[in-house]
Amino acid sequence: MTFFVSLLLLIALAIGAIPVLVLLLQAILAFPRARPATAPEGRRPRVAVLIPAHNEENGVGATVANVLAQLRLGDRVLVVADNCGDGTAAAALAAGAEVRERFDAHLRGKGYALDFGVRCLAEQAPEVLLIVDADCLLAVGSVDRLACLALHSGRPVQALDLMRAPPDSGPMKKIAEFAWAVKNFVRPLGFHRLGLPCQLMGTGMAFPWKMISSASLANGHVVEDMKLGMELAKAGTPALFCADAMVTSLFPVSAAGADTQRARWEHGHISMILAEAPGMFAAALRQRNLTLVALALDLCVPPVALLTLLVLALFACAGLFCLLSGAQAPLFAATLVLGALGTAIMLSWWRYGRQIVTARHLLIALFYMFLKIPLYLRFFVRRQVEWVRAQRDSE
Repeated sequence: MTFFVSLLLLIALAIGAIPVLVLLLQAILAFPRARPATAPEGRRPRVAVLIPAHNEENGVGATVANVLAQLRLGDRVLVVADNCGDGTAAAALAAGAEVRERFDAHLRGKGYALDFGVRCLAEQAPEVLLIVDADCLLAVGSVDRLACLALHSGRPVQALDLMRAPPDSGPMKKIAEFAWAVKNFVRPLGFHRLGLPCQLMGTGMAFPWKMISSASLANGHVVEDMKLGMELAKAGTPALFCADAMVTSLFPVSAAGADTQRARWEHGHISMILAEAPGMFAAALRQRNLTLVALALDLCVPPVALLTLLVLALFACAGLFCLLSGAQAPLFAATLVLGALGTAIMLSWWRYGRQIVTARHLLIALFYMFLKIPLYLRFFVRRQVEWVRAQRDSE
């Protein structure tokens, strides 16, 4: 019996070690300082920027103005006011955007808005399409960099997508900002330095027109961006990461908005791991494609809080088993996995997180992780399976 339990624990630890080692590799590779941004290479194509918006009256004008400042003659910016009950369309029009309104009580979600917008733009098709969320701002020069790279690579391109804690936020928001930086900066940068692709992140994305105009967008998937990235990768065009282009937004201050946003991201990510990872590995083996293997491994890294909770649970089980039976192998393995995870987090914090959170905040993060246990339990009993926009602070 002792041998059987020990074997089960070692198997569980071996499975748990896979995402931990992927995260550690990404953190190590991302640790050297990034080179200064370079000017975009090649001809700058004609661009259309598509902004899907649902009840974004108070913020869409700033996003449109930010985008227009980076456009050239012949470029377009289209706002799709999707199932809006406020003045989103009027605010976007006043800011200088083209506006199309869409109303459908049954087909709801960002994917349907994107599909509608692409079909509208086909009337005068651009060479490259950029997608930017209605609460985001692009760093100067980002449109040129994304557009040139998408055109000349023939692949989707993902900008660095960062979310910031609002001014005067408490430690929980700062910890969330750091966790977001690990997910959207450290991890894709590490793989990029190996020449590997990244996941699509939903905003700050650029696509050659021929690719996006034939993509399957019309769905209400809770993480439609990640799903699109996987489909394009299996078709032979995985996304490139471009850290020289950046899109930023703010976390909601309200508890309701933050909870909705967190549930959508994390439930969607877990669902993608369960639904898509096996198929990705199978496709990678059939095609003998190391790129798909890398993407599948990256997909299998869950949110940092969940990964830490799982590793701590395995460590506690191994420790209890050692205390009761005297078997030390599982505890030794669990210690190695926990140490690898701690090293990955500390490397990420030292290079990219010290300006966001203090060392004291990292201790608070342990409390933060345990607060998220109900969120993960809801995945099994009340999973969020449809796209739901997070409540904005102005609402």
